[in-house]
Amino acid sequence: MDEKEFRLLIKYGLLNGKNTVESKTWLDTEFPDATPGTSTIKDGYIKFRCGEMRTEDGECSGRPKEVFNAENILKIHKIILNDCKLKLKEIRYQLNVYIVSFTNIWV
Repeated sequence: MDEKEFRLLIKYGLLNGKNTVESKTWLDTEFPDATPGTSTIKDGYIKFRCGEMRTEDGECSGRPKEVFNAENILKIHKIILNDCKLKLKEIRYQLNVYIVSFTNIWV
C-alpha cells in the first residue's frame, strides 16, 4: 500500500475513536508487511486532530527549477567561452543562481 492509503486508514482509525496504539495494532494485524511506523501514525493523528483532514500530499515549498532552462545553460557556456579563467563563484554571481544548481548545470 502507498502512503495515501495508509493516511486514509489512520484517519479512519481516528474517526472511529481509536488511539494511536490501537490503530498501530489494528494496522499490524491487517497489513503485517507494510505497516507504517508508530511515529508516522502519531504524526497523522496530530495533523488530523488539528483540523487538517486532507489525505493528499501538500504543496512542497522550494525553489522553482528555473535554473535548468536552456537560456541559462547557454549563458554559462558563453561566459566560459569568453573568459575561461573565471571562477565558479564569479559565474554564479553573474547568473544569480545557487552553487548547487550551477554545479548541476556544469556537470
